[in-house]
Amino acid sequence: MIHFLEKLPSEECPKLIHRVVDGVCGRSGPRRTDYGERWSLTEWVELMNTLSSCIRFAVGRGCSDQEIRELLRELETAHAEAVLQCVRSRFDEIRHALVDRTNGISTHKYLHLSALNTPLLNLSLDLKENGIQRTVNIEMNKEELQTLISALEAANKVILKLKAP
Repeated sequence: MIHFLEKLPSEECPKLIHRVVDGVCGRSGPRRTDYGERWSLTEWVELMNTLSSCIRFAVGRGCSDQEIRELLRELETAHAEAVLQCVRSRFDEIRHALVDRTNGISTHKYLHLSALNTPLLNLSLDLKENGIQRTVNIEMNKEELQTLISALEAANKVILKLKAP
């Protein structure tokens, strides 16, 4: 849906593309209201998503100018060149933002995964009370399991004492 960009005069295109790059870099992106009624809401969302994806792809893959032009082949030359010039002039900034975003995701996942690195026991007990059977599932770590085993051993000793003559 990148062809929606052609609704904007080519001389206004660089300003919009730079605002899209601002959004990719984590700052305030363009607002539809700044461009009047050129695009419907659906067209605007599709254009912003397509431009952002194209820019992230081009920078993330380190595309050459020719590869970027190929990505933009649906656009008129002036609009495609505006996108290319913006991507080239802000390439390092975009790459840095993409790396930061990836590191942020990775760090969060590593912290989550390190918390999951604790071995757990999943204990499923079938209980029968007043003729009604139900299942109780319990998840516990090593320390909780040891506490349960100690409590069950103590209960067993009490039962054995009660059964003794």
